[in-house]
Amino acid sequence: MLRSFRYLFFPISIIYGLVVWIRNWLFDKNVLKSSRFNFPVICIGNLAVGGTGKTPMVEYLARLLKDQYQVATLSRGYKRKTVGFGIANENTTALEIGDEPMQFHQKFPTVTVAVGEERLVAIPQLLHDRPDTQLIILDDAFQHRTVRAGLNIILTEHRNLYTRDFFLPAGDLRDTRQSAGRADIIVVTKCTKGIGEKEKKEIIEELNPKEHQQVFFTEVIYGKPYHLFSRASFEVSADLDTLLVCGIANPKPLQDYLDEEVHSYEMLRYPDHHIFTIDNLDEIKKQFGTIASGNKIILTTEKDAVRLQKFENQLMDFPIYVIPIEHAFLFGERELFEERVTGFVARIKPAGGDELAPVA
Repeated sequence: MLRSFRYLFFPISIIYGLVVWIRNWLFDKNVLKSSRFNFPVICIGNLAVGGTGKTPMVEYLARLLKDQYQVATLSRGYKRKTVGFGIANENTTALEIGDEPMQFHQKFPTVTVAVGEERLVAIPQLLHDRPDTQLIILDDAFQHRTVRAGLNIILTEHRNLYTRDFFLPAGDLRDTRQSAGRADIIVVTKCTKGIGEKEKKEIIEELNPKEHQQVFFTEVIYGKPYHLFSRASFEVSADLDTLLVCGIANPKPLQDYLDEEVHSYEMLRYPDHHIFTIDNLDEIKKQFGTIASGNKIILTTEKDAVRLQKFENQLMDFPIYVIPIEHAFLFGERELFEERVTGFVARIKPAGGDELAPVA
């Protein structure tokens, strides 16, 4: 979505878009090589930067598949302090693997959580180190075309469809709109309340999916908050005053939720994937202290929670709660989406050890 001041960057966006188009053309013409694996690989991605809901979608798939298959996730590990390939273990921290992989690791103990910048190298390493793996979910990898996933799912936000967007930095697109044609499934996320069949049809017509593509719609569902350290649950109420602490790309849906569910809220907003410091901790405590209410809490997101856990000694006695988020499929199409995913996994069977070797 272009904001007025971002028009100033339009010339840079033209150059950026041309570079992206040339790169995609080279991959399409097989000048730059893509490789696939004889192994079930699902890619979650988007065409734009920002919060379209990739992390909750990875979690949705992990939750759907983990009881039937040995699932692994592979992420770049954005803003981690390490480099190269790694697999999370009981001693791993968010600084070592990144906040989103750490979130996966904590929520799904039976899922292998791996990080690696070069996915073409990381996938064989992952399968070598965890040979019982039956399925890999690539987090935020759609634009990284060196690996060609068997099932590509892209997300686009209802308020900012990629069809209405433009290249960075004037807009939010990091890939061409035409790249959506490589996806198998398009999910319109964070739909506003009251979206009906008429708008659904109009959006599908605007997206103009190819014959092989399916379009789904989801809304954000917030779960019951739980204490960051004790994990005790908490009931949100209409008389509650809240300090929202978040470092995510798009807090607007959460703000909308708080507008409806609590008496009032104040927000301390930090950059996406922000690494919290002692100064930030002091700021949070000071701001919380200014809220003149006997019924108040600090609320944060799951992504931020893994970066705040290091302050356990300082925050243990504070009412700091984490609010979980999930995708909920609209128009009664949850089963159709899940059938498409599980059908793909069941269809792609690893052939002995051949899955370790990429296929051009």
